[in-house]
Order: sequence, then structure tokens, then C-alpha cells
Amino acid sequence: MSVKRAKISLKGLVQGVGFRPFVYRLAKELNLKGYVLNDGRGVLIEVEGDAENIATFLKRLHTDKPPAARILSQELKFLSPKGYKDFEIRKSQKTAETEVLVLPDLATCEDCLRELFDPADRRYMYPFINCTNCGPRFTIIERLPYDRPNTTMKKFQMCEECYREYTDPKNRRFHAQPNACPKCGPKLYYWERGEITAEGNEAFEKLVGELKKGKILAVKGIGGFHLMCDATNEKAVSLLRERKRRKEKPFAVMFRDLTQLEEYTSPTELEKALLISPERPIVLVEKRRELAPSVAPGLKRVGAFLPYSPLHHMILEAVDFPVVATSGNLSEEPIVKDNDEATKRLSELADAIVLHDRDIARRCDDGVVKVVGGVPIYIRRSRGATPLPILLPFGLKRKVLAVGGMLKNTFALGWGNRVIPSQHIGDIENLSTLRSFDESVRDLLRLFEFEPEAIVCDLHPRYETTRWAEEFAKKRGIPLIKVQHHYAHILSVMADSGLPFGEEVLGVAWDGTGYGLDGTVWGGEFLRANYQTFERLFYFKPFRLIGGERAVKEPSRVAISILFDLFGEEALKLDLPTVEYFKPFERELLFKVHQKGINSPLTSSVGRLFDAVASLLGIRQKLSFEGQAAMMVEDLFDPSVGDAYPFTIKGREIDLSETFLGVIEDRNNPSLAASRFINTLARVVLEIAKRVGMEKVALSGGVFQNDPLVGRIKEYLKGEGFEVLTHSQVSPNDSGLSLGQAVYGGL
Repeated sequence: MSVKRAKISLKGLVQGVGFRPFVYRLAKELNLKGYVLNDGRGVLIEVEGDAENIATFLKRLHTDKPPAARILSQELKFLSPKGYKDFEIRKSQKTAETEVLVLPDLATCEDCLRELFDPADRRYMYPFINCTNCGPRFTIIERLPYDRPNTTMKKFQMCEECYREYTDPKNRRFHAQPNACPKCGPKLYYWERGEITAEGNEAFEKLVGELKKGKILAVKGIGGFHLMCDATNEKAVSLLRERKRRKEKPFAVMFRDLTQLEEYTSPTELEKALLISPERPIVLVEKRRELAPSVAPGLKRVGAFLPYSPLHHMILEAVDFPVVATSGNLSEEPIVKDNDEATKRLSELADAIVLHDRDIARRCDDGVVKVVGGVPIYIRRSRGATPLPILLPFGLKRKVLAVGGMLKNTFALGWGNRVIPSQHIGDIENLSTLRSFDESVRDLLRLFEFEPEAIVCDLHPRYETTRWAEEFAKKRGIPLIKVQHHYAHILSVMADSGLPFGEEVLGVAWDGTGYGLDGTVWGGEFLRANYQTFERLFYFKPFRLIGGERAVKEPSRVAISILFDLFGEEALKLDLPTVEYFKPFERELLFKVHQKGINSPLTSSVGRLFDAVASLLGIRQKLSFEGQAAMMVEDLFDPSVGDAYPFTIKGREIDLSETFLGVIEDRNNPSLAASRFINTLARVVLEIAKRVGMEKVALSGGVFQNDPLVGRIKEYLKGEGFEVLTHSQVSPNDSGLSLGQAVYGGL
């Protein structure tokens, strides 16, 4: 027998997924000696024994690994035998440099669910049941390597039974770091009127009882608190809106299972697959019948998801209705994660608060997914996906911190061949979200022991993230790199699609707002782009935003600006919903402001063009949340409408004057007008692609969350032989900016 010793270093998602127990069992099965341990780089293994068995071991490391594990690299050395007597799991080692990746939180597995609802099991109805295949990871880890003393579970000492499972290589809880039971683990507490009135099972029974009575409860989950109520009870849902100060922005709804979900919605097969995936995201699906009208007012789709924690499963099994499960916060504030914070900030929003004593290391909102153009895309990449890396087909030359934009913020860490986008932070428009951003950046830098060699931000001088980056770079003495907003969007989709270095695309960057190189507000851009530079080739003819920022929230101001461009002062006399929305003296004033350009910057934004269409069709004159008008126009799309409106291209400008004349003419048939408008935008992309003649066309920006628009563009372009690049790992909206920024800053 030929005896060898192999030393294997694995990097990737190999901690917190049951990898060491898997290695232990595999080595024992093949009669190999040695050890396995976690270190700051990943997992280190030494195996000694028969050469053929070692070869089998090396192969099965990859073919039989735990389902959640991802091996990104392997270093292998063959050394002289040492004479190991047995195989063991050794204590974790700290290394000089941290390279290990952290696993996202995992939805409760089927094995744990069976135990959860088995009256004979010792963890029956225990809301913190987990094993190596499921449970919290990212939201409980405090530092690496991933061992219990480095998590928020460190204060819970395992009882004898739990410790026996934890140390038994044959048990699926072998080295499951959050392992616990009712005897030794975390516990629920029911807080009302300033004090805890119940705990454990009694707290759960009170929670269920109050939900059934139509009450609003704040419930601590995996990455923060949810506000919950009966999603079929209009009185409860409308009261939640009032308390949360969230006028119309849709609420997410949690359903017991797919069967219940299909009673209220019509998910496609792909959407069903997303709903039951381990990430358990919120998925935007079409309504079948109405929940409470206030759940998603005026929209065809609702954000639906299934339980992903044991407590969620327990709640949905105990009530006979789906529940609203929205972020525990006031609108535009960070999600609440700590008990003290909850009793202070949520007591006026909820009738009672359900706490538990397992601390949450970091806030992590639910992820949101939508199928767009036949492909799932993230609207919000967060719990379930964060902090998985985006792997690049090339290496970055330096470590970078990219701070993203101001709306839908994420930041990112980039090094080597990977970029790690953060969890969803939100719109950084007030002090509380700026503090959350600062806290989250410093937390992730600390977790990965990451020292950036450069920091990257948006060009916009008034973004809070830009100001923060300027101060950070100054204090650290590192370079500050600024990237134009729409170029960062295109870099993001290039990296997301795995485009090799050196290739070039026609980038189509359409969104609401971005700071342009010429001082105007961009948002309808066609760029020739590679990873190092870009050129602005074409753009939509600029129009004025009357009132500046105010026009972003009032489609009527965008539409009347376009009417002034088309008809001049005669627009004031037109019989149109847009004109009628304003009082006569307001119309006169708006015209004068438009003519003089007072506080009315020019923009090429396609997002604002959708707003204008919504206003002209009488659908929406004022927004209660970003993207509302565009979503309502999207809902009007009729796939049987195949024709489009005319448009012209003069030099580098795309003029939609004839398009808007067509929308006005068809205004009494909103579905026809919306469909033709969407088809027109897709025709514009095809025409520009033909003129530029580049094989690859890359789509990015918040406008490309529009399913029929992306579908039509793909149909037209692929029919002419073009390759279309779209997002899949990060969002096309501004939360994807940090990926593009990181790539640019790291090269």
C-alpha cells in the first residue's frame, strides 16, 4: 500500500455549512488519518493514508460537499507522511489575513421542520431550532472564524443533550454553532405596556391570539423586527399604514405555504421555484384575489414570501390567514434589530412586541426578487444572499471600499477576484440611515478584517455617501475615486454578467436621476463602455424638471414641462388630466418658470418619462413612493399590442415629441398608450444598437426592473442577432452601483 499525506487549503463558503463534520465523516469512511480545522482563510485539511483513498477523498470533497458550501479555490500539496493515529476536528486557528467568506442566513430545513411540529421531539415548537443545514449565519457572526464563541450564541451554554449532538460526528448538529434547545437556548418574551408579561410558549400563544384579534405585533426575527398583522383585515392593515407613515408603498405578505399563496396569487413555475429556494426572498407575483385593499393599493403585483425561520412557520401554522410582514421601522428609517431599540421605537407602531434574547449582530432586511424578461433579478439583494461574493473573471489590483449611491444604498468590498456587496441599507436621506450606513460599513470592515487601499464613490457632490467617502479617504490617507453614476451602472451589469476584461459593450443606462458630466441630470443614456473608460454616444432630448427635486415626486410637473416643449403657452388651454390638475394661476406660474429655467434643471431621465406618461393618462399626478407611476404604467401593458409610436434621432439626441403626441391622442385608452410607449422605448434601443453596431448590449438602471420593457428589448435585439446582458446577482437599480464602483476602483 502506497501511503501519502495531502495538505488541502480550501477557500470560499466553507464555514458554517457543516463542512468540517462532512470532512470528518468522509475521512473516517476512507480510513484516512489527520485533521480538519477552520482558519482565517477557510478550511485546512491534512489527510494521510492509502494513495487511492486520498484520491477518492479529493474528488468527493467537491462532489459530495454540503449543499450550501461553495469551494472557490483549492491549494493542494503532497508531503511526507507524519504517522497520524486518527482523524480529528481541531480547534480553529487565527491567521494573519482573513479570506474566508461568510454564509448568508439559511431558511429552516425540512428535517428541522419535521422535528419542530413533532410532539414527541424535544424541540417541539421551539422557535430557534436549527442544524448545520439551516439557521442564522450572517446575522449572528461577530468575527471569524465561524465558531460559537465568535457568534451571538456565545452566552448560551449548551445542555448535555445539545453538547452530545454538537460533538457527535454522525449527528446533523455536529458543530452546528447556533445549536440549542428549550432547556439551554434563546427564549421568546412578550412585551406590552412597558413590561414583559409572558415568556416561552405563553409568549407565543399571546402573539397568535393577538394576531387573530386583528392586532399589530412587532416580532423579532433573524435580521431585525417585522411588523405583523392579518393581511386580510383591512382595518388592521390601514392602521399599520397610518402608524408606520407609509401611505401607499406596498407591504410584503407572508403565506403559510405554496397552497395558501396560490389561493391569493398566481405565481409562475419560476416564481414558485424562487419562493421555495433556501434564500426565501420576497417575490413579486400577480394577485389572484384581493387581500386587504391597503396591502398593495393600485398595483397588480404583491410581494409574497414563505416562512424562513422556525418562529415564522409556527405563526403561519397557528393562524388561518396570511400575514403582512413588513420591516419593523418608521418609513425611511433603518430596520430595528435590538430589544431596547424595539421597545423605544416600535411601541407606538405595534400593540405589543415579541422579543427574544438571541442578539442580532447586524441588520439585514428581507431580499426582494422579480422575474424580468424571463430572468429573476434582485430588486433588493439582502437576507439570503448577503454576503455571497460576486466572482469576477479577472483580478482586482487593490482592495477597495465602494460606498454606492444615496438611494437603495449598498456598499461593497472588493479584492482579488471577488466583490462582496453589503446587505440593503436603504435611502440615505436622514441622520438615522446615515448612521446605519456608517455602522454597517465599519462592521463589515471589522468582520472581514479589511483595510481598503482606495475608496470609491459617486460623482454627485451632494450625496451623503460621497461626503462620507471624502472624509473617510482623508482620515485614512487613501485615494478617493469618483465614478459617473451611469457608467457605474454599466460596469455593474458587465461584472454581474461575467464579461471578461478587455471587452466592450453598448451600455443602456436608464434610471430616474444621475449626476451628468455636463452638469445636467442624466438618466436616458447610451454609452460605449469597457472596464476602463466610457463615451456618451446618445441620450434622450433633455427636458426641464420644473421645481427640481419636487418634480421627482410630482409626475404632473414633468408632464406639463413636456407639454410646454410641445405646445408652448397653448399647453395651458389643453383638456388634459395634467393641465386640469393645476389651478389656473399655477399653470401660468409654471409656464414662466419653465421659460426662464428657474430651479428647473435639464434631464434626459427615462424614469421621469414614465412619470410623464402616467400623468398624461390621468393615472398618477403625485407619488407616494419612488417608482410608483412607472409600476402603474407597467401594469397597463398589453402584450398583444405590437406597434409603437414614431420618434426621431437628431445628432446624438433622441426626440420623443411624436411619441408624446401619440400618447396624448391615445389617452382615452391607457392600456394601448402605455403598451405603445413601452414598445417605442424598446424600438429606440434597437435603432441605436443598429447604428452603433456593437454585438453586446448591456442594460442597467432602475427602469430595467420593468418586465415588459426588458422583454420587448430582448425580443427585438435577439431577433437582430445582438447579445443582451442583464443583471442576475445584483439589482439594476441603484443598489447595484457599488459593484460597478468597486470594479472600477480596483483596476
